[in-house]
Amino acid sequence: MKKIVFGLLMINCFNTSTAQNNTKLKDTGFLMPKYLPEITLVGRNSNSDIHFLPEVVGTNINAGKKNSLIVMDNVQGNVVTNTMRQVMAKVPGIHIWESDPSGIQIGIAARGLSPNRSWEFNVRQNGYDISSDPFGYPEAYYTPQLNSVQRLEVVRGAGSLQYGPQFGGLVNFILKDGSDIKKPFQYESQQTAGSFGLFNSYNAIGGQNEKSHYYAFWDHRKGNGFRENSGFKVNTAFANYSWKLSKKLKLGFEFTHFDYLSQQPGGLTDAQFSQDAYRSVRSRNCFEVKWNMAALNLDFKINENSRLNIKAFAMSGDRNSIGFMQAPNVADTINASTLQYNNRRVDIDQYRNLGAEARYIVDYKLGKTKQTLSAGIRYFRGKTYRFQNGRGDTGFDYNLNTLAPYPTDLAFLTENTAFFAENIFKIGKNFILIPGLRMEHIRNTANGRINLTGNTEVKVGNENRRRQFILPGIGAEYHIGMTEIYANYSQSYRPALFSDLTANPTTDIIDQNLADAKGYNIDLGYRGRIKDYLFFDVSGYILQYNNRIGLIAQQRADGSFYNFRTNVGDSRSMGVEALIEFSPTKAWIKNNQLGHITLFTSIAYIQARYEDFRVISRQGNNLVETNLKNKRVENAPENIIRAGVTYTKKALTVTAQYSYVSEAFSDANNTLTPTANGVNGLIPSYNLVDLSGTYKFNEKFFLKSGINNLFGEKYFTRRAGGYPGPGLMVAEPRSFFVTVGVKF
Repeated sequence: MKKIVFGLLMINCFNTSTAQNNTKLKDTGFLMPKYLPEITLVGRNSNSDIHFLPEVVGTNINAGKKNSLIVMDNVQGNVVTNTMRQVMAKVPGIHIWESDPSGIQIGIAARGLSPNRSWEFNVRQNGYDISSDPFGYPEAYYTPQLNSVQRLEVVRGAGSLQYGPQFGGLVNFILKDGSDIKKPFQYESQQTAGSFGLFNSYNAIGGQNEKSHYYAFWDHRKGNGFRENSGFKVNTAFANYSWKLSKKLKLGFEFTHFDYLSQQPGGLTDAQFSQDAYRSVRSRNCFEVKWNMAALNLDFKINENSRLNIKAFAMSGDRNSIGFMQAPNVADTINASTLQYNNRRVDIDQYRNLGAEARYIVDYKLGKTKQTLSAGIRYFRGKTYRFQNGRGDTGFDYNLNTLAPYPTDLAFLTENTAFFAENIFKIGKNFILIPGLRMEHIRNTANGRINLTGNTEVKVGNENRRRQFILPGIGAEYHIGMTEIYANYSQSYRPALFSDLTANPTTDIIDQNLADAKGYNIDLGYRGRIKDYLFFDVSGYILQYNNRIGLIAQQRADGSFYNFRTNVGDSRSMGVEALIEFSPTKAWIKNNQLGHITLFTSIAYIQARYEDFRVISRQGNNLVETNLKNKRVENAPENIIRAGVTYTKKALTVTAQYSYVSEAFSDANNTLTPTANGVNGLIPSYNLVDLSGTYKFNEKFFLKSGINNLFGEKYFTRRAGGYPGPGLMVAEPRSFFVTVGVKF
């Protein structure tokens, strides 16, 4: 490490003496700036909601990577409930699970990966982790209120070099911070009402002066949900304050509070779905999340050619649930022997995380050509306490009271240290090469009990796993005017999760050589703009996912059976992702007075299949081995199409959007006929149409409204094997919303 730091300092000294000042580029809305110190400039003067990330933003290198930048102020649709099919419509290939009426627990994925609470993406807010534990339990239980989001960054595949896991890449929510408010104080309020008792109140203040800027908001949301027993209440608060301590030094602090309580209507069987898709067979299930995050951000401009950013962050989060967790074909009725309802199950997770990440970027010269190096180090420590299978009460109200000790009482520890670096090498006038690497050290420990029978504890083995590895990658761009050919190759990984390290020692055995899942992403594409009327990105990809973890049945010498948790096989996804946004009025009509029309099409073809993937199961007293080779990967539709048209004239904007998602399987065995409990079976294709419109009376007042699922398509996007199911999870029917906004 000392050698690395010394090397960076030598480069900086060399740069100071030889490099020249950068030419600052102005954002014109449709131009693609290559270097920007901050992201807030991108798209400010444009009506478009989709852009590419600049090659360099702050201390981050985006060159050579497939990426998208969503400008939230320009997104049409219901952002109040985080309707991601509208927000991410122009990010090709994003697969979305839709079942949460509150919009808090979004589930997104791409390229054949699982959308389960977005755990195949590295999910961040303002550049720091917001999931429960990205290295042991990477589920995202908190999603920022999109009214507060300024920009949404999506970096695919190769993002693993700079940001770590996962295979999907990075999703980064950039919240408003007041830096674009041109006065000391501004008040903003957005009030939304909609179907199924939806009400949302968003209120924010912000401003800036010569030395500082700030932004704070409070958001309250409630509703009855579109199914029986699906009411919710959400509160989110955020505050940010940044000081310019000098011309070179800037210090910022932010804090986020989030609490959420909802009823969980449970899953359905296919028969129940056919009879009444929006019914519920669970009236005693509840789910609660409490999330608190704090972050300290330091920006230091060392000189005209080098910058340093340090982020320190901490999170305290709780995830709690109580309910009757049987399959939906098992009725939750009064027990004839006790004359009461059966006891509910109580599960509690507590997450306590902290970390820091330092990034350094420097422009230097090789000969007469400017090059750019970005490097950083990261430390993360996460502690998770898990209490599961508690015997709760027999009532209906939300409480976490238990009648006996938790059978499952576990403590997990994750420690991660990483070093990463990427360099932009300019070769000639139009070609750049971006090699990079990431060095990882990960330690996972697990201890406690996984079961309790009377006074007998079943202890988990004291798992203490350490691994170190290097992930290389390389990207390239060839610029052709305002367009470019880009390509990248990068290795990715997914650490073994806590669930993989805590098998029941009486029935399961963990492979002592259990390895993290590893693989790679490859992208090759062509993207850019033609004047102000055409925006496009067309690419092909390969995602190789090796060392998938699973269970295979084994037999001991004495004839007894056990499950062996090990790396059982690989999968591969290949496909095409394409986005075309075209304005015929800007292209063909001069001096247009009738308004502008913009068309877009986002298309993804996904071929995700298992390669060599062993399955050994017990059938009676025999072991039967099969192979999932050539089976389709679960939750991976082959086609995702989103298209739309937007009409804009002065203060009015109206958008119609069409969404199509083809069928998918819920399990690796590609079960076609639904099971009686609704957990496995085909997930049918669906077609949706959404309408939305905005009218801006002036700079201070606007009115926004829309209808989602205009034709009332009855559909579902997932089958859940456990919470919040089990069973199939229904998506929202036709709904509407109206938002009134004021700013002064």
